Amino acid sequence: MIRDVPKAERPRERLLSDGAHNLSNQELLAILLGSGTKQESVMSLANRVLIHFEGLKLLREAAIEELTAIKGIGQAKGVIILAAIELGKRMNHYRPNERYVIRSPEDGADYLMEELRTLNQEHFVALFLNTKNQIIHRQTIFIGSLNASIVHPREVFREAVKRSAASIIVAHNHPSGVRLDSVSI
Repeated sequence: MIRDVPKAERPRERLLSDGAHNLSNQELLAILLGSGTKQESVMSLANRVLIHFEGLKLLREAAIEELTAIKGIGQAKGVIILAAIELGKRMNHYRPNERYVIRSPEDGADYLMEELRTLNQEHFVALFLNTKNQIIHRQTIFIGSLNASIVHPREVFREAVKRSAASIIVAHNHPSGVRLDSVSI
């Protein structure tokens, strides 16, 4: 049990003394869970959750039903985990109010890469730019299957005309996460 662990080695205390960046995924998850069960410490429970989801990658897409199917994770703990995951996603996708400027194909790929590389289906995305090459709008035009995305040009151009876009960048992902293709128009 956590009571048997020296105070300085407990996750909460380690976070305060060493900083969150020095904690393992297990320790961070243990802090979110707050407590274990009568039979199991919070560290052991956190470890089981990570093993169940093969680490963070699959945990990122967990559903409440999957979480609560794990012994020791009730609805309250499951909701806390899902809220933390969603907050992390939002922080990762946060863009300041300044408009992002595209100066090269790499800038367009960098803008989209983090989000698209983790998706399980092909997404065809368009970035609409003003005359200063600032992004004025981003839209997922089509979500395809595991390895295909079929898009009609009218869907892309309809949005471009609506936004009075000076130029368009279109891109799609490969669910394997290997590469991101983009074409500038």
